Amino acid sequence: MRTFWQHIIFVIMTMASATAHGAEVQVAVAANFTGPMEMIVPLFQQATGHKAVVAYGTVGKFYAQIKNGAPFEVLVSADEATPRRLEEDDLAIAASRMTYAVGKLVLWSTKPGLVDEQGAVLKRGDFKHLAVANPKLAVYGAAAVGVMMKMGAQAALEPKLVLGENITQTYQFVATGNADLGFVALSQIYKDGQYAAGSHWLVPAELYPPLKQDAVLLKRGEDNPAARALLDYLQSDPAREIIRSFGYSL
Repeated sequence: MRTFWQHIIFVIMTMASATAHGAEVQVAVAANFTGPMEMIVPLFQQATGHKAVVAYGTVGKFYAQIKNGAPFEVLVSADEATPRRLEEDDLAIAASRMTYAVGKLVLWSTKPGLVDEQGAVLKRGDFKHLAVANPKLAVYGAAAVGVMMKMGAQAALEPKLVLGENITQTYQFVATGNADLGFVALSQIYKDGQYAAGSHWLVPAELYPPLKQDAVLLKRGEDNPAARALLDYLQSDPAREIIRSFGYSL
């Protein structure tokens, strides 16, 4: 039978445990990171006891939503610039920002043989539609436009472009055949050393700026242990293994 003080200590420890392991974090995640995040979240919850409520979308829209008071506590971004802007706006904790992955751009088609290993298909133009994420909202879309400009093909390709709201919709345009080919994130068509069916061109890194993807703790999550725990978990060995398996560099 417990003594009075043993009972008090037990209650305090139980409350502390519930606080440490029962928190919930609202997370905004860049669409290109959907696949890895869907695998990381259950492992994070199992390891920490915290719950992550995740929304996927374009970084441009997330930025506007956070500025307007959206209740996100962590941003897992597709770029470096947006977390830095949020710091400047006093909406993010500067010391928390870290690069969790470096993305890669790929030109992909479900049709075997359409996309060659040099991307010359873009200059040949023997296709109807090319899917690209909206460059005003999506980092991968801006990178794709930069590649077309460097290749001197942007003007000729302009009439063929189909803009996706984000990289997920862009992928869907290609996957469903509504676009013959498209610029997507490597993580969307690559897993554990295997590419999706069809044909692809892994765009050389020198044709676009490094797609450094940063995560940051937002001011709303400053006192939430689950928010800080999630950022820590993104740097853990299990999370990093998953991130690499989708073709990201670290």
